[in-house]
Amino acid sequence: MYTLDTNAILYYLKDDNNAVTILRGVFAQSSPVYVSGVTELELLAFSNLTSDEELAALVRRRYRIRVPDSIIAATAMFTGSTLLTRNTRDFRMVSNLVIRKI
Repeated sequence: MYTLDTNAILYYLKDDNNAVTILRGVFAQSSPVYVSGVTELELLAFSNLTSDEELAALVRRRYRIRVPDSIIAATAMFTGSTLLTRNTRDFRMVSNLVIRKI
């Protein structure tokens, strides 16, 4: 099992020989490969992304909410689902987010 850091993914995408060789070997295995939510958000901060890929970074920047909350809000927004939370205060300023307090 492997967890990929942001830079490992970026070097792979830039066709870096060392990264490509190692990661192709990793991908060829039947072992899980993980990416943290933080790595995902860091990748979303780069240019040349689709609007869907930019969603979590845009939510965090626009509403100045914490990284975990921006990922949660972006997930609900992307899926068109209602966010169930007891902590509505952290999300109430995010427009286009449907929230239901539990």
